[in-house]
Amino acid sequence: MEKLNQAFQKIFNRSEQPPAFFAPGRINLIGEHTDYNGGHVFPAAISFGTYAVGTKRDDTLFRFYSMNFPEAGIIECDLSDLSYNERHDWANYPKGMIQSVMNAGYPISYGADILFYGDIPNGAGLSSSASIEMVTGVFLEKIFDLQINRMKMVKLGQQVENKYLGVNSGIMDQFAIGMSKKDNAILLNCQTLAYDYAPINLKNHSIIIINTNKQRTLAGSKYNERRQECEQALADLQTELPIDSFGELSENMLGEYQNLIENPTHRKRARHAVTENMRTLDAMRELRQGNLYRFGELMNASHRSLRDDYEVTGRELDAIVEAAWRQDGVVGARMTGAGFGGCAIAIVENDKIDRFKNNVNEAYQQAIGYKATFYTATISDGAKMTEE
Repeated sequence: MEKLNQAFQKIFNRSEQPPAFFAPGRINLIGEHTDYNGGHVFPAAISFGTYAVGTKRDDTLFRFYSMNFPEAGIIECDLSDLSYNERHDWANYPKGMIQSVMNAGYPISYGADILFYGDIPNGAGLSSSASIEMVTGVFLEKIFDLQINRMKMVKLGQQVENKYLGVNSGIMDQFAIGMSKKDNAILLNCQTLAYDYAPINLKNHSIIIINTNKQRTLAGSKYNERRQECEQALADLQTELPIDSFGELSENMLGEYQNLIENPTHRKRARHAVTENMRTLDAMRELRQGNLYRFGELMNASHRSLRDDYEVTGRELDAIVEAAWRQDGVVGARMTGAGFGGCAIAIVENDKIDRFKNNVNEAYQQAIGYKATFYTATISDGAKMTEE
């Protein structure tokens, strides 16, 4: 934090000590591509995330600087024009959040100088964009003395993605980052936003995040295409079934009515949405009963469904996960996030972690030609002022 404070004072030529804020990244333990399909997800915030330090100005200018992109320098905009600007690159995330907060009726009449620093690997699919949005949200709330209900802030962050950036994403990322508690995962019903915390007591195991080092960008991926395929499959089912989402269907019911879905590819997408939702509910029950190995089996089944029915894994993620499955001491492994690159997660016995990393990296390099990167995740609190 001292380094960030010094950098802020130097870059913006300010003498005061700025308040500091942190928003984590997130992993999803299970329940992938279910959020926008009205099902359940099971995310947790991680100790990697985005820091923001900054102070209010006495004019209407916002100045942004990222220590991750120093070559971009200070990016400026005025309160009178917060519209999306391609040249502003990463700064569109905080700009979008400021606009979203103002559009919701919260008064912001001054600008601010804000320095950002993130230790989430760029493009890894651990939700760095939602992390920037939510750290900007808690910054605005404190600096401008706004009373923003946390659920409201989560929804404002999702609006940035959907309306400002044009990414058709669900609410999971902002929800996990805004609402998480240390050492807990959250079972979230994405249709109703009902949620429940589940303690993650791993004791002799750790969650290992494995970055494929193949970058992916959500807007440029086939994410929107998958969503459209699911919407069409749901519309086909709704010709005879009074349902609003796949989250309302059991596997048996889908089997009975799947012939209504004309396109065989769309049928596969629907099968993933329904079975993944059931796996996520099962996972919560197994974890609460302390059945970690059964939880791991559900993780493995989730990856197979994402690979075969939803087709969002790709060579890199499959190589990582299949290598992980072969290792001693692995409870379960799967891709996490939207897919098409990014990260996988594995639950591994603590005394086997070093051997696990070496063996998986060797297999991955042999298959893909370059190395993966490994991180040991601890489960953290949601977005907040760091002094709190």
